Amino acid sequence: MAHVLTASLFALTRNGQVAAMRVVIVGATGNAGTSLVQALGAEDRVTSVLGLARRLPTWRPDKTEWAAVDVATDELASHLSGADVVVHLAWLFQPTHDPVQTWRTNVLGSMRVFEATAAARVPALICASSVGAYSPGPADQGRPDHPVDESWPTHGWPTAAYCMEKAYLERVLDRFERDHPELRVVRMRPAFIFKRQAATEQRRLFAGPLLPHPLVRPRLMPVLPGPAGLRFQALHSADAAEAYRLAIAKDVRGAFNIAADPVVDTAVIAGLLEARSLRTPVRPLRALLAAAWRLHLVPASPQLFDAVLRLPIMDTTRARDELGWSPRHGALAAIQEFLDGLRTGAGMETPPLAEDAGGPARIREFATGVGTPPNTHRTGRRPDR
Repeated sequence: MAHVLTASLFALTRNGQVAAMRVVIVGATGNAGTSLVQALGAEDRVTSVLGLARRLPTWRPDKTEWAAVDVATDELASHLSGADVVVHLAWLFQPTHDPVQTWRTNVLGSMRVFEATAAARVPALICASSVGAYSPGPADQGRPDHPVDESWPTHGWPTAAYCMEKAYLERVLDRFERDHPELRVVRMRPAFIFKRQAATEQRRLFAGPLLPHPLVRPRLMPVLPGPAGLRFQALHSADAAEAYRLAIAKDVRGAFNIAADPVVDTAVIAGLLEARSLRTPVRPLRALLAAAWRLHLVPASPQLFDAVLRLPIMDTTRARDELGWSPRHGALAAIQEFLDGLRTGAGMETPPLAEDAGGPARIREFATGVGTPPNTHRTGRRPDR
């Protein structure tokens, strides 16, 4: 009976949009999740939002209630029961030194979310994939400016845990769609997502505690070195949230590339910092990063560096045509906002985005070991995020 009522709420209007919905967001307290919660708070067709996260926030947005859930271990189906759409955003970026731990959360935990969605008879599942799921782009074939659409192979970069996990889940979703044709499944493949309030978290996850905030002020860094061939796409978290909102509200299926213009390289970032870009050979940069990573001085692995250099440029035509999506912020505006947040140590009232998550003088980051998230000790205890 509950499923019948849910299905009736999910009835489509004449313009193909949903009349009224209850949405469950798995991983609602991070960068994209908080922006999606805000977007759905202003969406008339959404009646309520349930945000699932390992640690409960003090933030109290409109229409939203919270529940503490670990996707790797906790029972999930009861939280999803009665939902019209499940949006799966939860992801563990660290520890890069323990890929087994990230696999348990990111791959096995995601599979548990998918199966719980089917068990709870939720009509739609929207899952966060990534540009990192794609195989190396046409640059390897001498066509660096040729964008790829959603049919490009999704085999990732084989040595980077993040890419392998995203690519593996693409195969899992292939089978899940085959086994559950009654479900509407959407895969979002966004570029790098930035906003001011996520800057401190992203600094912790990728740069580590040794990056001083003042260093990213304009004119304080005269030269910005960068590897030859580095080119990537970016977008604002609010624009990523808008793409998810449209996928929730419209009767669409399949994969969507999400990115804003222009394509970014070292020279572009140097311009934002009023610095001179310096094209640097890849090998010495990678060797330096690899040494720093092995010494737990930086959390980003050299394998992720390898993957970023091989990412394709995505064609976003399908998202624009079928979702009706277009970014309100350019890629440079999103990165500039991130840099502004980095300089001021910006954050938000959720555990992942908290300004003080690293502890006073970032002591918690040092104490737990760079390359592991805050509150994760080398004894193997799960991260409290």
